[in-house]
Amino acid sequence: MTDRDRGTLTVHIERLTIDALLNDVLTDYRLQSRKSTDWAEWIVEKNLKPFFGSMPASKMNAAAVERYVHHRQAQAVAPATIGNDLAILRRALNLALRAGKIGKAPYIPRPRIQNARQGFVEPEQYKALRDALPDHLKPIFVVGYHTGIRSGELRSMEWSQVDMLAGEIRLAGSQTKNSHPRTVPIYGEMRPFLELALENRNKDYPECPWVFSYRGRHIGEHLKGWHEACKTAGLPGLHFHDLRRSAVRAMERAGIPRHVAMGISGHRTEAVYRRYDIVSGRDLKEAGQKLAGYLDAKWNPKKKGADTQSGEVSHTIRTQGPKSVN
Repeated sequence: MTDRDRGTLTVHIERLTIDALLNDVLTDYRLQSRKSTDWAEWIVEKNLKPFFGSMPASKMNAAAVERYVHHRQAQAVAPATIGNDLAILRRALNLALRAGKIGKAPYIPRPRIQNARQGFVEPEQYKALRDALPDHLKPIFVVGYHTGIRSGELRSMEWSQVDMLAGEIRLAGSQTKNSHPRTVPIYGEMRPFLELALENRNKDYPECPWVFSYRGRHIGEHLKGWHEACKTAGLPGLHFHDLRRSAVRAMERAGIPRHVAMGISGHRTEAVYRRYDIVSGRDLKEAGQKLAGYLDAKWNPKKKGADTQSGEVSHTIRTQGPKSVN
């Protein structure tokens, strides 16, 4: 039986620790200027290092990985999050293998993930959450809800990219997830909240380049005060990324052509875009009401609202079901 079959790794450097391998993977992220470097640092420092600590690399095996998975599951962590943790651990071991620091590495499973989230914010919930958020998060929330721009893209945005006169925000390819530049409109509540943010910045921190900041500093990935505000607004467990889904739904329902909506949200394929157009309970209820109205008009052609000549049906949404047919 080989080391890999036993789930163990052969170490070529004495006293090599998992901690050192995790430091190596972070160095690799920084050298490649990966956009996910901050995210990787968070996972390593908050999740992987506290569990594996100074464990000798020679002790790393499939059983250790399984213990970590059980540990994270006990914390009620989503499978997708555990998968992210394991991806970085896997990367650390593969880098060590290429560098000749280890001879073989244990098998690290890829969790089966059902990661199509269903969360979104209805229009009336939007106002409740906006008012519950701390002042420094209100602008980024408003823009995120209206445009569906990703959190990382928003947090990297500078004032030089905001053209209030033209009513546009211009994202560079270097800061978007898919490396494609795009322009999004400034509309609705976005303008007053951006104007207020600019006014506060010019007054207190004129040298700060970031559109969304806190006391002149760049807002971090973990938006302080977000979860508390969501609970206050009656939306516990809501993720900032759910605003992206909310924006897609709103654009679909507003009748914006799909290719234009994709240009705003930054989706490159319709397959992924459609995943964000979630059908809500309200959508289903309205569909039922419209169908009830349609059938009611067909079964009762003399009823007001039905066009007996053309067969067209009034768009009035009825709350009652169709009457029985004799």
